[in-house]
Amino acid sequence: MLEERKLQKAKVSLMRDPKFALLSGILMVGRTTVDDNIPTACTNGRDERYGRTFVKELNDKELAFVVAHEGGHKMYRHLTTWRKLYDENAGLANAACDYVINLMLRDLDPEERTIAMPKYKKDMPEIDKRRGDFMGLVDERFRGMNAKQVFDILKDEGGGGGGGGDGLDDHDWDGSGELSEEDKKQLERDIDQAIRQGLMAQQKVAGKGSGGIDRELAELLAPKIDWREVLREFVKSMCRAKDKSSWRRVNRRFLSTGTYMPTMIGEQVGHLVIAVDTSGSIGGDDLAKFLSEVKGIAEEVNPRQVDLIYWDCSVAAHEEYDEGSVANIVSSTKPRGGGGTSPSCVSEYLKEKRIEPECVIILTDGYVGSDWGTDWTAPTLWCIVNGPDGIVAPNGKTVHVKDV
Repeated sequence: MLEERKLQKAKVSLMRDPKFALLSGILMVGRTTVDDNIPTACTNGRDERYGRTFVKELNDKELAFVVAHEGGHKMYRHLTTWRKLYDENAGLANAACDYVINLMLRDLDPEERTIAMPKYKKDMPEIDKRRGDFMGLVDERFRGMNAKQVFDILKDEGGGGGGGGDGLDDHDWDGSGELSEEDKKQLERDIDQAIRQGLMAQQKVAGKGSGGIDRELAELLAPKIDWREVLREFVKSMCRAKDKSSWRRVNRRFLSTGTYMPTMIGEQVGHLVIAVDTSGSIGGDDLAKFLSEVKGIAEEVNPRQVDLIYWDCSVAAHEEYDEGSVANIVSSTKPRGGGGTSPSCVSEYLKEKRIEPECVIILTDGYVGSDWGTDWTAPTLWCIVNGPDGIVAPNGKTVHVKDV
């Protein structure tokens, strides 16, 4: 079992290295096995398999590189996101994914202190060609691109590679296709949580926020969808029951049929907290439109209380609304603040005042540095208004609000 221990050692070395904190959660997702019947290594997007002879021949840094490489495929969800590219041209799809990952890994450890890209060695005939191919799969011109963009360039250049084995590792596209729909949904949740754990670990060890992650990863965590839909679904998902109908708001899903039906509301919905950053570029019109959406949602889910908190580097105002007064939230609110920006003041305030909401919605411009708050005790939705592209909170869920 020497190869199994060697593989475990490689994973531990990566998880202990601050440079690879981002991958720390990903490396724990799925199963890791040593297989006597595969030539190199592969993943189906969840589980990893490593050839026994392959593991034996690699030195510690080279094996750590391969482990991080497989983790990269999982983190970017390559095997599920880019299946159509594989169906079109397997070789180019494999190469495109590898170009993205290898550039990331080289950036993380350019001096090869922890990982080292496997190199061509004459005394290893079984993987000579694979080592030689892999050495070429790093190219600065692909910086900032996702696998699809790289694929298109390779295709335009007339790249071949109809087979599936280009590069150092194999890509288990068939294994990915065998995952059930429920397995894929659970994997998506697991990967999302693992990335966010990695971002938090990176922030702690390196003192960095999440704004520095590359665009492809940011797009996975903050997909381009209607923020209003995200906001509505987030709040409604906090309803533990919808057991009573109400005619106070007509169910719009049936209006197109000419039928008027009541909306189902949850009697067990409690506290909603809305925390608004008043230090940045969120103007009065933006705030009014956002609160109008919140008002409509609140009328549907019937919260017991809505706490509206204005903050900058400290909490500047705290307004409370019950189900009877939430209809006046837009006209009655009085925004305050205008100093620095520190989301942690909100999480600390909730703890100090012993406020235990069902969920927290934070409206901010996203210019918070490395301070995203600590010890959030409720599901949190970060609504980034006209903030820097690609920024993603390391905790909770993020949605970018454009053209409120």
